[in-house]
Amino acid sequence: MQQPQVQPRPSARGFLRAAVTFKPRNPFLLHRPAASAAGAGIGVRLTVSDAELASRGFDVRRTAEGLDVAALNQVFARVGFPQRQEERLRRALEHSEVAWLASAATGRPVAFARAAGDGVFNAVVWDVVVEPSCQGLGLGRAVMERLVAELRRKGVGNIVLYAEPRVVGFYRPLGFAMDPDGIRGMAYYRSKQKTAQ
Repeated sequence: MQQPQVQPRPSARGFLRAAVTFKPRNPFLLHRPAASAAGAGIGVRLTVSDAELASRGFDVRRTAEGLDVAALNQVFARVGFPQRQEERLRRALEHSEVAWLASAATGRPVAFARAAGDGVFNAVVWDVVVEPSCQGLGLGRAVMERLVAELRRKGVGNIVLYAEPRVVGFYRPLGFAMDPDGIRGMAYYRSKQKTAQ
């Protein structure tokens, strides 16, 4: 089912882009940075403060320090993501920006998102998950807003992600758009390549 066209919005360069039509089979989304005030470069407003999250029993974390990788893998499994080899996941986290929420009671992750990139121009968001028992509380939005805000603070202007069609609607209000400027996402999948003979 196709969504209606998105209204044009100012781009990072200050002019209007053409309307974007949702293409249900294309998993590629691009964040179009909001115009920022006084050159702050962020353009991301948090819908819930760290203090409000703390009052609800969630600790905001902006680094991978203290992250229980085994517990994160369990959240991955509960939402249907593949589990990762813990050592490889730790290495990936060393090269990623992260935002996550921990249960104040247990310290275990309940919402998580990470992005990898060059730290200057481009980033790709990966592994956005929320513990099933905590879904519907705005925690996914909270970690995504913080992750995007940190990337924008560093000046990263091109933020992309892949999403299953059923969750594309989650990312639209966060400033992500399908096929902006006619850009199409492509991915190289090693398993689909023919092996050399």
